[in-house]
Amino acid sequence: MLISVVQLGKVSYATGLKIQAELIAARKENRIPDALLLLEHTPVITLGRNAKKENILLSRELLDAKGVDLFETDRGGDVTFHGPGQLVGYPIFDLHGFPNTGTSSLKYLGAVDYVRKIEEVLIRTCLEYGIPTKRVKGLTGVWTDWNHTGDMQSPDKPMAQSPDSKIAAIGVHISRSVTSHGFALNVNTDLDYFKLIVPCGISDKPVTSLQRELDRVLDLDEVAQRVSRNFGRVFDRQMLPVNTVDELLGRALDTPANAPAELRAIHGDESTFA
Repeated sequence: MLISVVQLGKVSYATGLKIQAELIAARKENRIPDALLLLEHTPVITLGRNAKKENILLSRELLDAKGVDLFETDRGGDVTFHGPGQLVGYPIFDLHGFPNTGTSSLKYLGAVDYVRKIEEVLIRTCLEYGIPTKRVKGLTGVWTDWNHTGDMQSPDKPMAQSPDSKIAAIGVHISRSVTSHGFALNVNTDLDYFKLIVPCGISDKPVTSLQRELDRVLDLDEVAQRVSRNFGRVFDRQMLPVNTVDELLGRALDTPANAPAELRAIHGDESTFA
């Protein structure tokens, strides 16, 4: 069984929503296999369904002046930032196709166990760079864990070693068992952008990146390849690179997706998790 992987490069958040909407519809109609989109976004702050607007620390006018877009979305979670140097992943999976290996009574993969698997993908990827990470009870995402390095050996020598800092955020949406939205892994992200918000509504834990932890700039394509491989391992699927969304959809013409000037978030949800 396959997961098709499409690397989109840098796209606006509106474009990402438009592409997701098309692929969600195609997956629900079984016209495409499970797919994983990997990309960067231009600077944007997004609010999840549980977001508190006071966690955005600047007015809309000041955000516009800084070139930062603002979107309300149907994903779970609070406020987060996406921008250049951050690897964003949008799995478009039909969870009915994944056996339940977790704690729920469902025959197929449930929302909580699905999120735990995404966390595992990111934990493994960070560890490949010599960065130990962990889950935090009661929260969603991945945090550094320099207090429990053990005898870990790595070809990279971590430098900064920020304790208990959030390195990856996760917020998903599930409708008729098909997933959307996903994760954001801070690779070479300008962390000053996170000063514009209270990230994920958590004020007592800092945000970090692979670059800060390793004290060097990383190749984002290489990180994307490692994330893709770990998706295959964790979800027990073969990962198949696909050049374009048009190719995935079986369209003859390879034309880029153009976003409208204004695009609201996807609605019509049956299940949401953060």
